[in-house]
Formats: sequence, structure tokens, C-alpha cells
Amino acid sequence: MHIHVLGSAAGGGFPQWNCNCRNCDGVRKATVRARARTQSSIALSGDGVNWLLCNASPDLLSQLRAFPQSQPARALRDTAIAAVLLIDAQIDHTTGLYMLREHHRPLQVWCTDPVAEDLERGNPLLGLLGHYCGARRHRIPIDGTAFEIADVPGLRLTALPLRSKAPPYSPHRDEPVAGDNIGLLVECTHAGKRLFYAPGLGEIEPQVWQAMLDCDVLMIDGTCWRDDELIALGVSRKRARDMGHLPLHGTGGTLDWLDRLPRATRKILIHINNTNPILDEDSVEHARVRSAGIELAFDGMELSL
Repeated sequence: MHIHVLGSAAGGGFPQWNCNCRNCDGVRKATVRARARTQSSIALSGDGVNWLLCNASPDLLSQLRAFPQSQPARALRDTAIAAVLLIDAQIDHTTGLYMLREHHRPLQVWCTDPVAEDLERGNPLLGLLGHYCGARRHRIPIDGTAFEIADVPGLRLTALPLRSKAPPYSPHRDEPVAGDNIGLLVECTHAGKRLFYAPGLGEIEPQVWQAMLDCDVLMIDGTCWRDDELIALGVSRKRARDMGHLPLHGTGGTLDWLDRLPRATRKILIHINNTNPILDEDSVEHARVRSAGIELAFDGMELSL
């Protein structure tokens, strides 16, 4: 299995265009040692030729330009992106579909029923694409049934409903339903290695913990360091948990759970918010994460399983 990180930041990217927090201001002025990052998305392939795009961020065009494997140039109009899978209907995970509207055939879009509902009503993106290349929607089962995508051979996928948050425009925002958000367990069919991808995670339920135990590589929500991070900075009244993100630090936080995983599990944080102090590579928080054997995803990061 081939894994390519297209973007590793949370919504707004890093630095965020209108933010002058210590991180954003520091990375612009080179007073903070940190990598700039675009909004969260990864690409997966079982054969290194045909790729599955997991989420389509607003930064997609620049991400694809930095990813040579996405353009094999076999014809005048070509792409190696064979299908798109959406783990939720959030703006920062779906807006990039607009950027693919010049495709020569309908986009093959995989998502759950609640996500499809949000993208047909609250944010009618799928219908809008009908005026361009079109979109053929495929249903992702959320009952634990594994599925395969014919255009992306060599991968077997299983969706796990997660407790997180639907988009603000969704009718499910305050009344969540199973399938608003999913984690993705991806198995390489010829090597048996597994990735668990969960960039939006509000609670680690038993089935999620089991997937974490079963995987070889874990890419997990690293949005906020503290639950009150945005409140303390004065940029929001919401806690991380209010937005569907389990904070890294604190009792029952993500770091506590990661400490319990086998040492052989490769642990990677993704979907990191611009305010998170772990982005500063000289910070105490960054040192704590790295000393625990945990990595930070970065744009262009590649893994092979």
C-alpha cells in the first residue's frame, strides 16, 4: 500500500490566511521553526498507479501539482486519481471536488448516506457537478462490511462510524447520526498491512480502539493540544470537543490512548490546527509528542506498507 499525504493541517491550513497567533505569525516571519501545511487530505494506492483521494480539500490543485504520481500523462487529458472517498461533508474535506470539474467523465465519489444528504441539500455540491463532469455517488456501508473499489485495486476498506460533528449547515449538526463522520481501516490485500485513518475524532469508542490496535499505521486527529485552546486564545467560544475533536493533552486525551498502543504501531498526527503548539518544533509540546514516538504528518509525506 502506498500512502501520500497531500495536506496535513486542519481547516484554514497553516498559516491560516487571517490568523496572527504565535504559530501563524511566527511561520510567516520565520521566528518559529515550523512547516507550512495545507488542508488535510491523503491519497492511497494498492499498485502505485491508480489512486484513491481521501477527502478533497480547497488546496487540492496545489497539492496535486506537488504530487507527480497524480499525473501519468497517458493522454491529452489524464489523471491517476481514480476515485474520491469522503469521510465527512466538511467544507475543508469536500470543496476540492469543485476543482475537479473539468474531468472527462463523472467523478467516482464514495460517501455514506448522511454525507450524500448533506452534499445534496445543505451544500448541494453533487448536484452542481452535474453541470460539469458530473458525479457518480457510491454508497459506503457503515455496518462493518468491508468493500473494495474496482478502479483502485489492491485495497480493502472498512468504514467505522465515529463520534464527531457534521458540518454547521447539516441538519445533523446537533443531532448526529451514524455515518456523519467515519474512520477508515484500509488493508493491503496482498501484504495484509493496515492503515487506520481518522482525521476527525471526538471520542475513542470500543470499535475505534480495536481498529487502532489492529493497524500497522495510525493517522489520527491531532487538531488541538488542549480542549480550551481556541477559547484561551480568544478566537472561539468552542472547545475542541464541541467541534468533534478529542484534544491531545489532558486526562483521556489522544496522547493517553496512544501511550497504550504497541510500540510497533506507527503513530502519526494529522489534521493539525494552526493554533496547536506542537507545530512549533522547538516547543515543549512538540518534544513531548516526539519523545512518545509520535510523528506529525506533513505535506508530501510518503509511506509504503
